[in-house]
Amino acid sequence: MLKRIVIATSILCLSFPAAGLAQGFSQGDKVVTLNGGGMSDEELDNITFSVEGAFSYFFTDNVEGAIRQGLGYTDVPGADDSWVASTRVALDYNWDMGRVWPLVGLNFGYVYGDAVDDTWVAGPEAGVRVFVNSTTFLVGMVEYQFFFDDSDEVDDAFDDGRFIFTVGMGFRW
Repeated sequence: MLKRIVIATSILCLSFPAAGLAQGFSQGDKVVTLNGGGMSDEELDNITFSVEGAFSYFFTDNVEGAIRQGLGYTDVPGADDSWVASTRVALDYNWDMGRVWPLVGLNFGYVYGDAVDDTWVAGPEAGVRVFVNSTTFLVGMVEYQFFFDDSDEVDDAFDDGRFIFTVGMGFRW
């Protein structure tokens, strides 16, 4: 099975030739990214899913500002449904490596909903984008988020954070 996945991935990557495509980002580019995921048991009970959308703008060829909106939902039989959302802004630095664009940055925002205490959130993030053609890319990111109600709690809150993993696709224009 693993061999089939490696072969299929190789064919997919080779089917998008890098030569002749204007890949990557430039100052003034706008980007929309869509991420999603979910899980359920075999009887389609205990459903959990999340979606996130982002809009970003490149201030320079490498520096990007973004606004992200995430939403998660959980439906557990015998319990109340719950949802959680977050609205965040981010500032990222991107490296041009051809079709591959690693990034690192910081984000800051607010988390709210049934499943959490409404609070501020901030933290570092890192990820990578891989262009499949001149305007479309796949993206994977990880964020470390810590929660705080005011600036006095930031030092203590960093140790009690959480990791957020996202995978999706994006489009630039």
